[in-house]
Amino acid sequence: RACPAGGPGAMAEAGGLGAEEPAPQAVPACVLPVKVCEVEPNAGPYPSSGLATAGFRAAKSLPPAWHHSNSALFRKAFAGCERAEHNRAEAKALAERTAATAQRAQQESTAALCRRLQDIRFWKADLQKEIEDLDAETGLLAAQKLRLERALDATEVPYAVAIDNLQCRERRQPPDLVCDEVERELLKEAELIRNIQELLKRTLLQAGNQMRLNRNHKEVCEMDWSDKVETYNSDDKCGRYSNESTNIQFHPSSVKFEESASTPETWAKFSHDNICRAEQEKMASTNLRALIDNILHDVSEDLRMQRAAVNEAFAKHCEELDDTKHKLEHHLKKTLEAIGDEEANIAALKQAIKDKEAPTKVVQTRLYDRSFRPNVELCRDEAQFRLISETKELTESIESLKRKLLESEQSLRNLEDTRMDLEKEIAVKTNSIFIDRQKCMANRTRYHVLKLSGYQ
Repeated sequence: RACPAGGPGAMAEAGGLGAEEPAPQAVPACVLPVKVCEVEPNAGPYPSSGLATAGFRAAKSLPPAWHHSNSALFRKAFAGCERAEHNRAEAKALAERTAATAQRAQQESTAALCRRLQDIRFWKADLQKEIEDLDAETGLLAAQKLRLERALDATEVPYAVAIDNLQCRERRQPPDLVCDEVERELLKEAELIRNIQELLKRTLLQAGNQMRLNRNHKEVCEMDWSDKVETYNSDDKCGRYSNESTNIQFHPSSVKFEESASTPETWAKFSHDNICRAEQEKMASTNLRALIDNILHDVSEDLRMQRAAVNEAFAKHCEELDDTKHKLEHHLKKTLEAIGDEEANIAALKQAIKDKEAPTKVVQTRLYDRSFRPNVELCRDEAQFRLISETKELTESIESLKRKLLESEQSLRNLEDTRMDLEKEIAVKTNSIFIDRQKCMANRTRYHVLKLSGYQ
């Protein structure tokens, strides 16, 4: 038998009894199938009857309430189904929308990572170029520094030669021991070499400092480049992640920003500042290399000119010494001739004085013999006066000859002194010529100014 609660007649009856309630919505038979209820027969020994079931019948609800309860349950089930269907539709749309949003966000993130990779690649290439340029520039500056060191070593020989020349010329004998043009040029050369050495030492120190700055900024750029390489590899790996990747997992704590994280502006500014500083140091290094070239050219040119001036002064002074020596030798020759003549003159004077002895003896003998004339014969006659006059003349002649002999002897002594002075002066000039020409000028051929260029 069919259950009364499921029949359409029962629903109509329930609607008739409760007119104040709205009519329930009809449910298709396919949605609410008819439930068949089988009633078991009363097979017990004590079948129910009469008064025994009176209390149970009194506790049950009436059919209208029963129909109302069923209608409410139907409505609730129908509304629940509608809401479920609506929720399913919204869930499906939301799932599709969130899937599209997630895909679009992932694509945008991937594109942002690609752009970021391009930025990193750009700065990495610039940094690598600066590193290579700084390394090459440091190598060129090191070569210039080596030239400076060689040039500084090359100044030792010219300085030693100049000092040796000055010390050798201190062994000159007076009156050649004078502060002449050669000594002034040698002092200028020694002072010039000392100034060149100080300049080269200062330039060497500056080149060393610049090389240290180049290496420091190269290390800074290398660290920045290394960070960029690591970041590029990390972002490249991140850009290759996809939903099918097997090495992805949850990291909830990675969403928050790090307090020490930089901004794109500060990130770009950091690399830009590193490149700018590297460019500045590279420019300073280039300028320093040009300055070193100019310094080496100028100092070699200055020392070459000073060397030429010293050599010219030496040559001129040696010519003067040769000329003076030749003149001294000529005067010595004349003096020796004069000495010979004077010696002959002295011998002649001595002979002349000796020659006056016989006439003096004659006249004095005559006067002596005539002084013995007797009495009045002792007369002052003309002969007596002539003999006295002859004696006086002979005495004056002898005195004149003796004075002249003294003058000649003094002249001879003077000539001898002059000869000695001339011979001594010739020896001094010979010594000076030997020092200037054999010692100094020969020693000056030991060094070459071209070594100051630093290539040898």
